Parts: sequence; structure tokens; C-alpha cells
Amino acid sequence: MLSNLGPDGWETILEHPERIEAVRTEVEETGLKVVAQYALLGQYDFLNIIEAPDEHAMARAAIMLAARGTMKTTTLQAIPVADLISILGK
Repeated sequence: MLSNLGPDGWETILEHPERIEAVRTEVEETGLKVVAQYALLGQYDFLNIIEAPDEHAMARAAIMLAARGTMKTTTLQAIPVADLISILGK
């Protein structure tokens, strides 16, 4: 999940930097697993590598976060390269 914070989101982070880690807990409470979190310098502000059982679970989490109005998210479904090679070999 790539995300960009809006002005209110940055204000929250400046006042409460621990909020970044709290988001991890909130996402994991929806049944997903946050594998890694990165702050980015560039087009996006944060990258969260998240394992989800399916697209529906990921969509629920993304909407929950975006509904606050402090961030916009972009989710990308990824598959391991070995799986892609296997698929292409069939």
C-alpha cells in the first residue's frame, strides 16, 4: 500500500509521530499482516508491505484508512516472481 498524507495527516504526524506505528496496529486488527513499513522520499510518503487473505480484506483496510480524510492510498497486488514464472511456464 502506497500512501500520501494530506495536510491534516502531516499535522497529526508532527504532533504525534507514534501515530505512524499505531496505524500498523489498526491494520493488523482487521486481520491483515504488516510485513514492513517505510517512509519514502518522492512521489509517495509511505510504503506498507501488507499480506492480506484476499482483495476484499485489503480493500476494507484501505477504505478504513482513507475514510479518515487524512491520507490517500494506492494498493497494488503483488505475486512472487517464482509464481509468475510458474504461471508463464504452463
